[in-house]
Amino acid sequence: MDSGGGPADEAHTPSSGTRPILEHGRHEMASLPIPDELMAEVLLRLPAAADLVRASAACVSFRRVAADRSFLRRYRKLHAQPLLGFLNQHKVFYPAIAPHPSAPAASAVALAADFSFSFLPAPLDDWIVRDIRDGRVLLDRPPQHDIDNRYNVVFPELVVCDPLHRRYILLPPIPDNLTATVEDHPLWLTRHRYCETFLAPSHDDEDEMSFSVIWMAQCRTKPVAFVFFSSTGQWQAIPSKSWSDLLAGSLSSTGKPLFSRRQYAYGSFYWVTDFREKLLVLDTQRMDFSIAETPSEATALALPGVATAIVEAGEGRLGMFVRQCYENCLNYTIRRISCDGSSQWKSEKTIPLDFDYFFIGSAGRHLFLYQLSGPSLDAGCFSLDVKTFQLERVFVSSSCFPNLCAYSIFPPSLLSTPTVPSE
Repeated sequence: MDSGGGPADEAHTPSSGTRPILEHGRHEMASLPIPDELMAEVLLRLPAAADLVRASAACVSFRRVAADRSFLRRYRKLHAQPLLGFLNQHKVFYPAIAPHPSAPAASAVALAADFSFSFLPAPLDDWIVRDIRDGRVLLDRPPQHDIDNRYNVVFPELVVCDPLHRRYILLPPIPDNLTATVEDHPLWLTRHRYCETFLAPSHDDEDEMSFSVIWMAQCRTKPVAFVFFSSTGQWQAIPSKSWSDLLAGSLSSTGKPLFSRRQYAYGSFYWVTDFREKLLVLDTQRMDFSIAETPSEATALALPGVATAIVEAGEGRLGMFVRQCYENCLNYTIRRISCDGSSQWKSEKTIPLDFDYFFIGSAGRHLFLYQLSGPSLDAGCFSLDVKTFQLERVFVSSSCFPNLCAYSIFPPSLLSTPTVPSE
């Protein structure tokens, strides 16, 4: 075969004033930079915070986009903060452990955060964890100026803090003109307590640093509640009807609180009666109280031992898990709203479980169960996803309190910014 030059070889020979031609006849092209706006849309679609952290470490341009504050605000609104563990009232943190997907981040947070809250004003032992939301922790304690009434707490001192960044804000006392509207004494709620305090959810139009705290008591004639807005630094009253107007004679006051076991879903808080026949609802968007019905599964036996837990079922629908006394199964129902605005609970699924348990609580679409130990089982916490109905172990512990608060936050990284302003 002739190996001399010919037309074919000339086609591969660069000539003066022409662009080089690469092998296979492809023209060399310079890599075009991806606009930041397009890259932001790509990064927003990464499913997990860990994926975003890894992507931001890949190159300088990715890091620049991922570290932008406006991008981070969008990402945090689109993606739920991962569950990293639970915190009990006495400031003990139970981090998620392997094989839970949040185990590495939970371990990092356990090392980085101060869950002893040593940065709070002394005496530290008096502070009790009451609620957690969006990485903020609400604690309260008996008023230090009235320590003689520490076992008769109606208006405690309140602090909102960020244990990861060691920041806190002491809330001002509820003003006298509001406390004067509370009846002589609210009804006894629990040990040494005549009120409950909790964090309200943030709304889309609020600043990331803004938060709200609600104080609530059940009095003989009506529920009473006040809300503190960090944006204004002020307390204000939440309007409320009397029990007779709310309940329309279906229930009557017995000298003790009618509702207990606060739960949350879709911007509203829910309390249930002892026999699970009614729900007290506080809508935090409208800031008003109302009454709702529970599913028949919750009231079938009319026993106080029936356990219920509210979850977000998707598409704005409320879901409820019901456990009948002495049954190791879960009945799952969803409240459906008809065209005329009426609602009806519909049974969706019965889930058998091969262990004894009690409800810890819920967050979003997850139900939290504490599995009691058995001959071949370790005691610990599981989460149940209402989309997949899959159980996932969160932690193992033989000593657990039923009033645990779920701690969810983006792990220490570019996504983790302070949730409480510097006081």
